[in-house]
Amino acid sequence: MQFPESWLREFCNPSLSTAELSETLTMAGLEVEELKPVAPPFSHIVVGEIKATQQHPNADRLRVCQVDVGQAELLTIVCGAPNAREGIKVPCALVGAQLPPGEDGKPFGIKVGKLRGVESFGMLCSARELQLSEEHGGLLELASSAPVGQNIRDHLQLDDTLLTLKLTPNLAHCLSVYGIAREVSALSNAPLKQLEFPKTVCAINDVLPVQVRAPDLCGRFSGRVIRGVNPKAETPAWMVEKLARCGQRSVSALVDISNYVMFELGRPTHIFDLDKIQGGLEVRWGRAGEQIKLLNGNTVTVDEQVGVIADEVAVESLAGIMGGDATAVSDTTQNIYVEAAFWFPKAIAGRSRRFNFSTDAGHRFERGVDPELTVEHIERITQLIFEICGNAQTVCGPIDDQKVAMPATCQVTLRVARASKILGLPLTQAQCAKALVSLGLQVTEGEGVVHVTAPSYRFDLQIEEDLIEEVARMIGYHNLPQTPPCAPITAKIRPENQRSSFTVRRALAALGYQETINFSFVEERWELELAGNPNPIRLLNPIASQMSVMRSSLLGSLLQVLKFNQDRKAQRVRVFELGRVFLRSSTVSDTDTTVQGFDQPMRLSGLATGSVDMPEWGCKVRAVDFFDVKGDLEALMAPISLTFKPAQHAALHPGRCAQVICEGVAIGYVGELHPKWRQTYDLVQTPILFELDLDAVMRRQIPQFSNVPRFQAVERDIAVMVNESITHHALMQAIRSAPTAGLLKDAVLFDIYRPKPSETASSVATAAEKSMAVRLTLNAEDTALTEQQIETTVAAVLANLTEKVGARQRV
Repeated sequence: MQFPESWLREFCNPSLSTAELSETLTMAGLEVEELKPVAPPFSHIVVGEIKATQQHPNADRLRVCQVDVGQAELLTIVCGAPNAREGIKVPCALVGAQLPPGEDGKPFGIKVGKLRGVESFGMLCSARELQLSEEHGGLLELASSAPVGQNIRDHLQLDDTLLTLKLTPNLAHCLSVYGIAREVSALSNAPLKQLEFPKTVCAINDVLPVQVRAPDLCGRFSGRVIRGVNPKAETPAWMVEKLARCGQRSVSALVDISNYVMFELGRPTHIFDLDKIQGGLEVRWGRAGEQIKLLNGNTVTVDEQVGVIADEVAVESLAGIMGGDATAVSDTTQNIYVEAAFWFPKAIAGRSRRFNFSTDAGHRFERGVDPELTVEHIERITQLIFEICGNAQTVCGPIDDQKVAMPATCQVTLRVARASKILGLPLTQAQCAKALVSLGLQVTEGEGVVHVTAPSYRFDLQIEEDLIEEVARMIGYHNLPQTPPCAPITAKIRPENQRSSFTVRRALAALGYQETINFSFVEERWELELAGNPNPIRLLNPIASQMSVMRSSLLGSLLQVLKFNQDRKAQRVRVFELGRVFLRSSTVSDTDTTVQGFDQPMRLSGLATGSVDMPEWGCKVRAVDFFDVKGDLEALMAPISLTFKPAQHAALHPGRCAQVICEGVAIGYVGELHPKWRQTYDLVQTPILFELDLDAVMRRQIPQFSNVPRFQAVERDIAVMVNESITHHALMQAIRSAPTAGLLKDAVLFDIYRPKPSETASSVATAAEKSMAVRLTLNAEDTALTEQQIETTVAAVLANLTEKVGARQRV
């Protein structure tokens, strides 16, 4: 809501400076978002009248003007404006004047100059040169009544200030200058100008027949016929200026009057061309397939959820939003119908957004407009029409006022003790009553309570907390006490066997990954393709069509990051995300941190593609593969050991995907992106992805002390033939479970050999076998190992391998 301070002070003029007024409004909940002067600083510019003009002797486009600026002699000023003519009054910058700064930020000084041989003693100004608007087609023409020689800042009230309020939806009663003045009066105790609506004498009895067929849409409908108006009348300069300072451009006198009353009193109205209405009007809900061409040029199709005003032939207006082009007033309009109605907020809310536009009228009606003053506001519009567009033939009929379904009066009770508790401020009943009375509310008092009857313009006063808010606003938010919390603040100690999410982030960053943060809203296609989820959790009101469901996997977000980087020629990408996913679960109940039916676990997901290392002169470039990322996961979880089991995942390659198992529990997946999705998402290289449960990743082993071996370790290599199906994990498990009396400290697989076909023909091996070579590290804490201990330990390992995996020692 933007308006000039001078207009506000016409209704209520407190003894506050502009800054104090701004602070008072902000501390009362009417946040002043911006204070802006109407015009930039300039000086020595006065009202001048052109007394005579003649053609410049040396230039076709210049005129030599004789200008009266209230001095003894006329000034000779050379001007090139096309509208420079005798008799008009314009801004005149005198010699020594400083015009507003230009693009370089420096003010422009006026000196005596010579243009094509003729001396010029000043400058005649356009609106753009004074930075009052972007109009630069000619001089700024002033009213004929402007006093010659008067400072232009005083004449145009250019020392005024524009206030822009950032209003919350419950402050609909402040969407007008008078509504804000009412608040200022309550806050400052300054008198509020009482509005008067003199009745216009009706010279005719014409009434347009109107039927309200939708009482749930329109609670009150008022209208008046006015005949013989002058549609070509010029809007007064004062009205044009006020509208401009509210951010509204002048259209025509009749439209300007309607807009002026909307900004002045908060009442959107509409003026129909009476002669274009076919029969009478009907207020109803729309019908499927009906169309209307609006004033903004758009043609829209309505349905049963959109209110309309229609005549006997077609729809003529969207109720409470915008009028139709067919019955709009024009330069040929002679007779008009002025309409003012009360539309129920729920019947207007959201309708204009269906058609991808918004209007000032819709903005007000969907928040609530006073239903009690439709007749008074029509009288105000009638008064202005007679003053501006009236002539000897202008007459009006009686106001047709239909009260169909007026909203019920709301009564709310405020408990003083409750208000004191909520605000943390000792309040008396007298303080509460005074604050509410100052707002113009009807108040009755009881023992410890204040009963309030909400006025017709306060749709926001519904419950006790609304009244408590009003008391707080009148006291001023800056006067509320700053009370520290009473509850003890105790640091939560994390268990030793759990690390923080920040530690996990730092560990991945140390491995070369960069963190990304993405929306929890994703494309529905991602859920089906990458998570195998055909029934994702849908949003009721998505912020965008491609963000319509909640994600159950982080992989889609990471692929989007990869595609974004790939499109910008990034060759090596390593990213991770730590975020929440959303799953359906019948086991989850409602608590202070959970929602019934929905599980919201935290996940850790990562992606790597491109070369393993940054390019170096001494190393060959090698693309990252499954085992590189597997190693990153093992480093992340160390010293906890992970095992990997072949698995299937909707997003990953069927033969290059593994389930990650930690201490016997499956915690996620790692693998190469499925070729189908690589082609679908147009990826240059195949990425390796992983996704793990964060709770499992945050677990850690508590460090335990162990002695440093004092004796030299012994290493022995063994090679065994095993079946092709035996995995590395099964082999290591068999070795570590052997009875070695604690002498086996480590075992590392260092070679896998598959015999050639010629070798399989002998008794050494078969086609379904492979050789696996392992280096055993043996040591004891208290003594050096003997040869017998070494041989016994190796034999125990071989025996256990034979028993567990069917291995035999390779000769």
